[in-house]
Amino acid sequence: MAATLRSLRIGGREFHWGARTYLMGIVNVTPDSFSGDGVIDLEAAVGQARQLEQDGADLIDIGGESTRPETWTGPGLSTEEELGRVIPVLERTVAAVTVPISIDTYKAAVAERAVAAGAAMVNDVWGFRRDPRMAVTVARAGVPVVLMHNNPGGGYRDLIGEIAASLGESAELGRAAGIAEDRIIVDPGIGFGKTREENLEIIRRLPDLRRLGFPLLIGPSRKSFIGKTLDLPVDERLEGTAAAVALSIAAGADIVRVHDVRVMVRVARMADAILHS
Repeated sequence: MAATLRSLRIGGREFHWGARTYLMGIVNVTPDSFSGDGVIDLEAAVGQARQLEQDGADLIDIGGESTRPETWTGPGLSTEEELGRVIPVLERTVAAVTVPISIDTYKAAVAERAVAAGAAMVNDVWGFRRDPRMAVTVARAGVPVVLMHNNPGGGYRDLIGEIAASLGESAELGRAAGIAEDRIIVDPGIGFGKTREENLEIIRRLPDLRRLGFPLLIGPSRKSFIGKTLDLPVDERLEGTAAAVALSIAAGADIVRVHDVRVMVRVARMADAILHS
């Protein structure tokens, strides 16, 4: 399926789906990141972005709001506070690196300001379901978008079928707003309202989600399903992340969103060589 997808220009770079796996590095501009890597100092955040590029990231995803489970049902961070966190970092990072920058937000106002400041893609962890203005905002901005599946309540009868249906509905919201189909990337939402067993099943069954016909992004990095499987804290999940990344690539992931880019680039290149040589 990946070989039949049209390539996508993000920022000034062409992404050829199926040719290789792309790495998205993470900059969390928040004091309460689940992964323990959050930074609130401007210089530190920009320095982290530079390091991610040097380590081989193809994209850098900047976000200002924690996605810890306890934040999913509350009011969330205010728009003003989120803008205050991400816009200064985004403006400096766009000038400091050459890879495209993605803004990790579900708020239309933040997405609009971020694109104006140089973001080349929007990553919406609520798949256009949280802010009703988001789809139109992204369409007007003319940038690609990642639509993630998010169901804090859980309780699936047909895990993959329900994820696929929800992602299809999110994509339809985008198309209805005027977003070209080849500018949509989907993400099954590892760790968002899924049990350990369900997260493992998602990775096993990624080929079923490829039938949606969109490039596939997956973000297993340091997630709790790894900690629960290996009984390890968040700072000891490198090998578990590597296994999840390798098997996700084997199952058809086009982009992997990770914290430890230097190591995961090597994992991805090796997996690609085995699959495509």
